[in-house]
Amino acid sequence: MKDGPDISRVAALIGDPARANILTALMSGKALTAAELAAEAGVTAQTASSHIARLSEGGLIVTRRQGRHKYVALASDEVGAVLEALIGLAAQSGHLRTRTGPRDNALRAARVCYNHLAGDLGVQVYDSLMARGMIRSRGEALEITAAGRAFAESFGIELAPLERKRAPLCRNCLDWSARRYHLGGGLGRALLTRMEDTGWITRGEGRVLELTARGRSDFAARFPV
Repeated sequence: MKDGPDISRVAALIGDPARANILTALMSGKALTAAELAAEAGVTAQTASSHIARLSEGGLIVTRRQGRHKYVALASDEVGAVLEALIGLAAQSGHLRTRTGPRDNALRAARVCYNHLAGDLGVQVYDSLMARGMIRSRGEALEITAAGRAFAESFGIELAPLERKRAPLCRNCLDWSARRYHLGGGLGRALLTRMEDTGWITRGEGRVLELTARGRSDFAARFPV
């Protein structure tokens, strides 16, 4: 492509395995230190700093200093959405890592997908809302219905502030482990935040999410299969 945005530069930044690991680690939605990202990428601190600098120059991450530490986060929701799409595309195309670890089952059960719930629980939320007519597909788009608005408000979510933001309220996000959709967008983020605030879900290691004892019964009642 001679004119327009240079997608090759962005692709090259993401395509390096160490940088891909750094970006994937930041999909937890938390700001991480350079040392934490070095461990996630499997590289030395010096090498991680070089990768962080390149990602920052490329506009994919932002950094800030607090005391002795430098904290790193994804630059925007748009970067998170691109990474989610690439993760889903890689899974759909069969490009999966052959090495598995002890966290795999936990990640498949429930995890953070940048700012919303993914894994089996995320798919259950999506399927439950869709089956009860609270969200519906409009071609490739996804929209909330009147029943969905009433449900969100009963769950303590204010929709008006979410609709004023640039990000879509509802968005299909392909779940790499389930190979089905979970709910992204402003509503997906608000649902996860609400589940954490009410004590249904706690954060585990990395991107892992865990249902609490209370959360198991309440989640099943709110989002029946």
